[in-house]
Amino acid sequence: MKLAKLNGKAEIFYTIQGEGKSIGRPSIFIRTSLCNLHCSWCDTDYTWNWIGTPFKHEKDSEPGYEKYSKADYMVQLSIQEIAAELAPINCRNVVLTGGEPLLQQAELTELMLLLRKADAGYRFEIETNGTIAPAKAFDDLVDQYNVSPKLANSNNPLKLREKADVYKYFSENPKAVFKFVVSNEEDLQEVLALISKYKIKPRHVYLMPEGTSPEKLRAKQQWLIEACKQHNFNYTDRLHIHIYGNKRGV
Repeated sequence: MKLAKLNGKAEIFYTIQGEGKSIGRPSIFIRTSLCNLHCSWCDTDYTWNWIGTPFKHEKDSEPGYEKYSKADYMVQLSIQEIAAELAPINCRNVVLTGGEPLLQQAELTELMLLLRKADAGYRFEIETNGTIAPAKAFDDLVDQYNVSPKLANSNNPLKLREKADVYKYFSENPKAVFKFVVSNEEDLQEVLALISKYKIKPRHVYLMPEGTSPEKLRAKQQWLIEACKQHNFNYTDRLHIHIYGNKRGV
């Protein structure tokens, strides 16, 4: 399986879930590499913005920013090696994130089966951009989908970021919740249109402010909470940013 690399090892870490329905829950994160979208503001661009690719990122103008080497930022582990890393950790809530984890469904299905065989108490959350539908064998093992659709502000073409059949699948799946990252009123109007178009239940919607610092998050907090109250949505912060700052592996 292709995983993101951090400090020379696979990016597997024990922390708390910082966003969405399970916010505050102790969780093991496994960060897969590779993504089928290329968001210009992505904070995990080391999973896809490879040397030689044409993708643009908002950090392109920052001194020292450059595209990533696969050899330096990707590592391949077997499912047995991953399971061995998880075994000593006193936690059974596993968050499979990325990149886009659904690009490696077959491998993740094997991993979930192996972990459940070792301990039936394992629970699995999937962080996905909502453009790839899961196979039945994969879905049968998943407890929760944290679907984070990308808006126009991601600079992904509409045909890549909005797949009608996949939106419909997740809107009808009782295990799925939708987490929308909102920066301004224009984003909110786009979110409202998508919710109406795909008949997403308000109780399954989480609005989260865009930002990689506590100051930026707080600046959007008040008006976004009011929007949640108005439309009966859930508000979610980025708890890990407030606790640890904008760091990897926490």
